[in-house]
Amino acid sequence: MSIELRHFRCFLAIADTLSITRAAERLHLTQPAVSRTLRQLEQEMGIHLVDRSTHHLALTPDGLSFRDRAAIAVTAFDRALGHAHHTAWPLRLGHAWSAAGTDTTALLRRWHEEHPETPLELLRIDDRTAGLARGDVDAALLRGEVRAPGLITEQLTTEPRVAGLPADDPLAHRTALSLTELTGRTIALNTVSGTTTLDLWPASARPSSTITIGNTDDWLAAITGGRAVGVTTSATAEMHPHPSMAYVPLTDAPAVPVVIAWRDSTGHPRIPDLIALAHEVMGRGTGSTGGAPPRTR
Repeated sequence: MSIELRHFRCFLAIADTLSITRAAERLHLTQPAVSRTLRQLEQEMGIHLVDRSTHHLALTPDGLSFRDRAAIAVTAFDRALGHAHHTAWPLRLGHAWSAAGTDTTALLRRWHEEHPETPLELLRIDDRTAGLARGDVDAALLRGEVRAPGLITEQLTTEPRVAGLPADDPLAHRTALSLTELTGRTIALNTVSGTTTLDLWPASARPSSTITIGNTDDWLAAITGGRAVGVTTSATAEMHPHPSMAYVPLTDAPAVPVVIAWRDSTGHPRIPDLIALAHEVMGRGTGSTGGAPPRTR
């Protein structure tokens, strides 16, 4: 037996739903057919991808590792079929929040002017790599440290951190704050794609109360609703002004690096042009954490 694309799609449906029943419903197959396809894939690869020893399915470490590679393969196949019917090959640029800040419009317009034959699609994906590791995008604008394997990054700029407060908060009218002035507050932490953790505070003055959220919209709602305060970068203040929100500079919080990232495998031929333009528009950073692909036009 040889592995086919249907095996990948079946595994990804199971990985997404963690259920044979729901995966079968998604694929319009029977449960035995889904189980059989998964078993064939595992036998052919010689590894266990799914732990079925409990009432709830879970991906094994090999399954977690294989999930991203399978997603990249399926996405590449689907895109290749799409290109057969369209002359343009869109370049997909992911971001988890705030894109390129106030440089977003300039970046998109400059690209359209200089590369009109290649549409640049800006996609927000609530994921630490904005969908890059899974193959959902070709490149991504990310903030903070990026540790995902198989990615190359180049720093573009840095952004100062600010506190996010309800507009009627007693601290909202201050011109600047320190982290320790937020210690007694409940902190909203974006654990999916955010850059703020309790390690930002001194060990002796860490907040004891937090709420966990998964995206910028929920972060804003938690703060404007009076449930918490937060820490973000200046790009959020620029991209998400709100009448019920106040952003106050933090004097003792380190700036956050903004990087452009791409996979270390063959990708969209216009990625080098996007990297060059991002540097030009957003400002030169400190350099690459991997070998940059050759610039081509």
